[in-house]
Amino acid sequence: MSNRLPHPAYLPFLPIIFIFIWSTGYVVAKLGVPYAEPLTFLSMRYMGVIVFMGIWAYFAKASWPVRSAWLHIAFAGVLIQAMYLGGVWCAVKMGMPAGLAALIVNTQPILTALFSHSVGEKIPARAWLGLLLGMLGVGLVVANKINVVGLSGWSVVLALMALVAMTTGTLYQKKKCPHFDVRTGQVIQFVASLLVTIPFALYFETQHIVWSARFFAAMAWSIFVLSGVGISVLFIMIRHGEATKVTSYMYLVPAVTAGLAWLMFDERFTPLAIVGMLIALLGVALVVKPSQAARVDAP
Repeated sequence: MSNRLPHPAYLPFLPIIFIFIWSTGYVVAKLGVPYAEPLTFLSMRYMGVIVFMGIWAYFAKASWPVRSAWLHIAFAGVLIQAMYLGGVWCAVKMGMPAGLAALIVNTQPILTALFSHSVGEKIPARAWLGLLLGMLGVGLVVANKINVVGLSGWSVVLALMALVAMTTGTLYQKKKCPHFDVRTGQVIQFVASLLVTIPFALYFETQHIVWSARFFAAMAWSIFVLSGVGISVLFIMIRHGEATKVTSYMYLVPAVTAGLAWLMFDERFTPLAIVGMLIALLGVALVVKPSQAARVDAP
């Protein structure tokens, strides 16, 4: 008998929603960072998510995880929220080009696959080819945005920390605490992330904020869409899918981000980026394609 959860009817549409929402993260960073330092911005974002999800959970009478799972959920949250987001935002703030940051953190699917045995996953040869193609596609998409002029060692360390934290957090949550209500679970995760982030924000930053329409727009989108919807969708995908397949969708994020930047900021979208987008799409298709065994075992 299979112990898999029944897949909800909306599950096939979640990757499309996730890719679009996750792609807006870089756009939000470009809108919000000029008006607030990264850890200050993220601390305010975490507070907003706690209030939003707390109110939603209260009125929806959402169930809280058993107490024994709280520490696991909180630890996964610190890795996925505080260390991943904090690492990327601070690396970019310290001068790392967004394209290079995207290239580093988007090696996550390969890193996840290397350690997927920890959650009982086996990666077929076809999927490994897809992972390599996806990485190649990402490299082509961001190629024209990569430079190392003025690159600091600390920014590289922070980007690598973000990569390891997101990979570890995804696998840890998949193994230790995949089943929890995303509303109450996010309250736990963002409280833990806030407790970790605030001391660094107070020590390293001035907490100066330029209150503007762009700042409020970036903060609202971060709270209600990126975290409220995007993180919830990611958690549901992790719950119902294999970690490697879920993270492979991140290969498509830089391409969609480049398209949004072209539309919103008139940034150049090169023919090489289009080729990279198609290669990344092929790579993801190879990773997420069901295996023959899965098709035979399917009910």
